Amino acid sequence: MTQNGIHHVTAIAGSAQGNLDFYTRVLGLRLVKKTVNFDDPGAYHFYYGDAAGSPGTILTFFPWENAAPGRAGAGELQETAFRIPQSAIGFWTQRLVNHGLERSTRFGETVLSFRDPDGLRLSLVGLPGIGGEPAWESEGIPAEAAIRGFHGVTLMLDRTENTGAILSDVFGFAEAGREGDTTRYRAEGTALGGIVDLRAVGGFLPARMGRGSVHHLAFRAADDAAQAEMVRKLADNHGLRTTEQKNRDYFRSVYFREPGHVLFEIATDIPGFAVDEAEAALGTALKLPRFLEGHRAAIEAALPVLA
Repeated sequence: MTQNGIHHVTAIAGSAQGNLDFYTRVLGLRLVKKTVNFDDPGAYHFYYGDAAGSPGTILTFFPWENAAPGRAGAGELQETAFRIPQSAIGFWTQRLVNHGLERSTRFGETVLSFRDPDGLRLSLVGLPGIGGEPAWESEGIPAEAAIRGFHGVTLMLDRTENTGAILSDVFGFAEAGREGDTTRYRAEGTALGGIVDLRAVGGFLPARMGRGSVHHLAFRAADDAAQAEMVRKLADNHGLRTTEQKNRDYFRSVYFREPGHVLFEIATDIPGFAVDEAEAALGTALKLPRFLEGHRAAIEAALPVLA
């Protein structure tokens, strides 16, 4: 494989407008696609990321207005971490002071942890040497402080060994260190989304999905052939079966439950988010899959109005 790491993270929100405001105005991410949940077209599906919607930068949401809050526990993605220049720690400390901000150090890195309006656990990790990377500029957030895609994620699991074996064998990660009850896995040569931390929490209550929870974690596959090879390894080496391939318009996906019960996806890098919009216009129009286009009027009437 030439491309490893995280493709995207998908979570559950409440208010569509509140979600849009927080991620575009407070965190300064770009809305790269505004579509609907293909399985529930009465709800939006928002994709946020960098200027091009690159794999390794994409956080997506299903905003279900009446969703009950989730409960933290074993068998979930506990925290999603973004990369920021180390020099921007002070800027973000001031900007997020009203969002339950906590500062800590993990694996020698400065981490700012906070929550979004629905309670989703997020963090910013200050890294040296990334200030020159391209950045999406937004009002109030200068380019030198802007988020540069995913650093990684933390999974909270009853046991971590079998999940770690899948990360190593199927997804191209390798164990990179241990700190307390957490084992770090790194995809070598991957700048964006190259970290998965597995936290062992045997005895915790199982997580309950809801508002503020992560729905699934997607890993990258360069193309259909790379995805098929991952599917083969899962079956032959780990006894796990995936769903059939599903066309999500901007990538093609298969899904499975890893041994710790987190829903994993394998998503192709192709065709990308510019397949139905020019890059300069990403996120500006409501895009529907072909099989729903004939119902556009009814779908638009049912969706919450956005400012």
